[in-house]
Amino acid sequence: MKKISILFACLLLSVVSFSQEEKSETKWVPRDPQKFETSHSGTFNGQKISYKAVVGETFLKNSKGEVTGALWSTSYIRDGVDTSKRPVLFIFNGGPGSASIWLHIGFFGPKVVKTDSEAKVDDGAAPYRFVDNTQALLDITDLVFIDPIGTGFSQIEGVGKTSDFWGLNEDAASIAQFMRIWVTQNGRWQAPKFMAGESFGTTRAAKVAQVLEGGGQNMALNGIVLISQALDYAGSSSWEDNLTSFFTYLPSQAVTAWYHGKAGKGKSLEAFVQEARDFAYGEYLTSLFLGEKQTQTQKEVIAAKLAYFTGLDKTYILRSDNQILMHRFKKELLREEGKAIGTLDGRYLALETDQVAEGPVLGDPASYMTSSAYTAVFNDYLMRNLKVNIDRPYFTSAVGMGGNWNWKPVPDGAYWEPSYVSTARALSEAMHRNTQMKVMVANGYYDLITPFFDAEYTFARHDFPQDRIHMTYYEAGHMMYNRQEDFDALAKDIREFLEGMLK
Repeated sequence: MKKISILFACLLLSVVSFSQEEKSETKWVPRDPQKFETSHSGTFNGQKISYKAVVGETFLKNSKGEVTGALWSTSYIRDGVDTSKRPVLFIFNGGPGSASIWLHIGFFGPKVVKTDSEAKVDDGAAPYRFVDNTQALLDITDLVFIDPIGTGFSQIEGVGKTSDFWGLNEDAASIAQFMRIWVTQNGRWQAPKFMAGESFGTTRAAKVAQVLEGGGQNMALNGIVLISQALDYAGSSSWEDNLTSFFTYLPSQAVTAWYHGKAGKGKSLEAFVQEARDFAYGEYLTSLFLGEKQTQTQKEVIAAKLAYFTGLDKTYILRSDNQILMHRFKKELLREEGKAIGTLDGRYLALETDQVAEGPVLGDPASYMTSSAYTAVFNDYLMRNLKVNIDRPYFTSAVGMGGNWNWKPVPDGAYWEPSYVSTARALSEAMHRNTQMKVMVANGYYDLITPFFDAEYTFARHDFPQDRIHMTYYEAGHMMYNRQEDFDALAKDIREFLEGMLK
């Protein structure tokens, strides 16, 4: 499905071309879960804190009690405190098929990698900067980074097969099972519990929140942090005939054009953003739905305004029927300079080898200008700091998951017609059942895969309780924490969000 393949390619940051075996071929021999535990100390939010890091596997089981998978996680647990009511934050990335590496050493972990904050310099080759994260949240909560089956070291085991985990419902069930096991093993049923997800990780978080309310072990969450949300894919799938996407992506195109000096000259970012919002909700939305009922004069009026907002040529826009697909925008904005801009972050740009292609040909510069640093630093960190010794690679991206993911939101055998993936209603209903749970939504202005305006559009619908939704904005992209100013702002915002629920 084209929509899914685009999201998968853009969100993973790296792709591996071969796949795991569908089912374990050798008989599984029962064994104890592997675990690597080390002791550390650091200063977080001005407090000197001792903590242990536990990198280990948790065996997941089916309804018969048979082992189906070994899910690996990294937990940071503060020493010297009563843990019975110590808050815990469960963290995962997206994809589907991404390990938790990006949020782990990009933002939440006790040590973080640093790439060029201004998105101008490629990460190059090793060595890379890896620094103490004095803004990590270990002073107020323990941290648990989750690598879903097929990512990191996590893999199928026993009678398991990939189809047990590689699907919207299956994935959520496995993460919920892990969380319950972790809480039980660590004595945290009375502790405040939070989740943080990025990209598809937000799709997952909404579904996990729903799953946790059932299964005979109801686990209520205190709050969820959604970074670069993707709850309703109609607004984050830029392809032909999807009118919703032309509406939701327009403000992101406008602010990106503003950033590169192609639109909104003389106006502040906030003022131009609001102007784009007003146009999108007004004249543009009407025009999209009128279609061929418009006169040529009416189309030209809209094209002129789109040119004003996007910085693209009016004639090009008219040829595009006033509907600019995002992959074309990324190539067209700086075509005269021979450059294409990033998907995960529109601030990034790169000189292209094919000057006449419809879209970028080298991939996403926001990905390939940062991912080598993340991969190298994390592998070294696992070995040197966390003392992990395993005879297989850590996969930052799942092996072969793309074409094998089951997006059906209903159980096998139930009737279902293909539609856009959405877990928005699941989260809304979970919030109505749990009237104290709050949600923070972090948005990057230059995120060209999960646009900030889509977040606004999504949370304005689905009957979300508006007084418990907290929206924040940052002047970078999908991984806004790669920009130091946004790293600082996001850290402050999340800390205040969590502390507000811990009072």
